[in-house]
Amino acid sequence: MSADTSAQPGAPSVSEAPARPAETQRDKALRLFSVDARMLALLGVLVAICVVGYITRPDAFLTQSNISTMLRLAAAIGVVSVGMTFVIIGGGIDLSVGSMVALCSVWMTTLATQSYGPVVMIVCAVAVGAGCGLVNGVLIAYGRVVPFIATLAMYVSARGLAERISNGQTQVVRETGFTSPLRGSLIGVPVLIWIFAAVVLVGWIVLQRTTFGRRTLAVGGNPEAARLAGIDVRRHTTLLYIIAGVCCGIAAIMVVARTTSGASTNGQLYELDAIAAVVIGGTLLAGGRGSLIGTLIGVLIFTAVGNVFTLNNLETDIQNIAKGAIIVVAVLFQSLRFRRGRTGATGSG
Repeated sequence: MSADTSAQPGAPSVSEAPARPAETQRDKALRLFSVDARMLALLGVLVAICVVGYITRPDAFLTQSNISTMLRLAAAIGVVSVGMTFVIIGGGIDLSVGSMVALCSVWMTTLATQSYGPVVMIVCAVAVGAGCGLVNGVLIAYGRVVPFIATLAMYVSARGLAERISNGQTQVVRETGFTSPLRGSLIGVPVLIWIFAAVVLVGWIVLQRTTFGRRTLAVGGNPEAARLAGIDVRRHTTLLYIIAGVCCGIAAIMVVARTTSGASTNGQLYELDAIAAVVIGGTLLAGGRGSLIGTLIGVLIFTAVGNVFTLNNLETDIQNIAKGAIIVVAVLFQSLRFRRGRTGATGSG
């Protein structure tokens, strides 16, 4: 007896499923124009901040030394923000990135005090970061713990473990084979900035030009639809948090190289700065859409704001108030655009 392959009455067949209308040239042009306009607006904000910095401190702001300092400071938080961008686009959040940077820095400097070489230190930092990211990913994807709670637990425990390992003391690195190359320059540009640029470039290629990037957008946009399309959502979510952990390990290497020390206080408020840079850069907190170029500009905006405040001897609390205001404005603007987009989509339907 042969199997009946005919469709059951009333059951929709694949061929009968309504096709999604193709994106017209006009829609594509409008979408690209919207993205370009957002990037131009972000660049305009960055230029405006630089103008303010130059007006208030013309003798110090645009000097080579100050620009180099700003870029060095932006490098570590920028690498963390790359990992955060992947996580938020994938529909998650990671509050533990600062604590992971601290833990990675303490662990690798502990090895340095035991006379291990620079290669072992670098591998240790990346491995510890990846391990923390794996724990976050497994708890969230397979344990079904809310990302906020899972990463908050890692935030507390990683910082506590760093404190335990270091006994609350700052561990100084005297391994010149580690610090000297990373504190140097290549073609006149600090090595740390080259590392930051390389991480951004690799992240952009992965997000924009690979299947992994397309799956990340799909998982963040609609996890159930992504699952029905054959994507292993749980495994992919775990990989996103591992990427964030690896970025924290790289950032810890950069922090230790810049400060020649590891401490449990490293990476404080990195989670705030990273999330802020990602949101300012246009990545939706709800997931499904984002831009690493926007994140890069967001990092530079925050770094420039902090530098302007520091040069003008403004207190830290005022800087934090300004940063909080910037975050609120960015989220409100993002929410307004999202509501307008939904209204437009409903109206066009």
